[in-house]
Amino acid sequence: MPIGDVIHRFRKEKKMTLAGLTQQSGVALATLSRMENNRMTGTLESHINICKALDITLADLYKDLPASRKTVEILPKKARADVFIHDNRYSSEMLASKVLDKKMMPILIKIQAGGATQTEETKSGVEKFLYALHGKIEATVGTEKYHLAKGDTLYFEASLPHLFKNIGQDEAQLVVVISPPTL
Repeated sequence: MPIGDVIHRFRKEKKMTLAGLTQQSGVALATLSRMENNRMTGTLESHINICKALDITLADLYKDLPASRKTVEILPKKARADVFIHDNRYSSEMLASKVLDKKMMPILIKIQAGGATQTEETKSGVEKFLYALHGKIEATVGTEKYHLAKGDTLYFEASLPHLFKNIGQDEAQLVVVISPPTL
């Protein structure tokens, strides 16, 4: 049973609304909703706060979670449906399905000439790895700028503000791996 289903079950048993759980736990309503709908798993800190609010232990919360299993997944190109066009200058495509159930999230980012991604900044503990497939990219991480060409890589703590800009004449492509997955 996914953790969101477990949280939902305990919340209903306690006859608590999402708003009530938000108030008691300090976990944002949107986050709780995403967790209960299995769109995100949450952090250990949020799990602890939810357990306190529901008057249960972490062991109670985790006992019905499926044991870790070894999986192999193939996702043919034609089956990939999670493509996000952020504007006419860049897009991102999920390279695996059900990424929130995994330990890393691989993404293909395509940036048109002169285009750039939006500035991002995640919570502490999230890391990003980039592999330049094609083009010339200027990656700004914190206050530093790094220039990447085909075959170059970059690894950094994603809590630093960062963005990627295509400084070449052709479309730039990056494989980005985020661990743990975040939305």
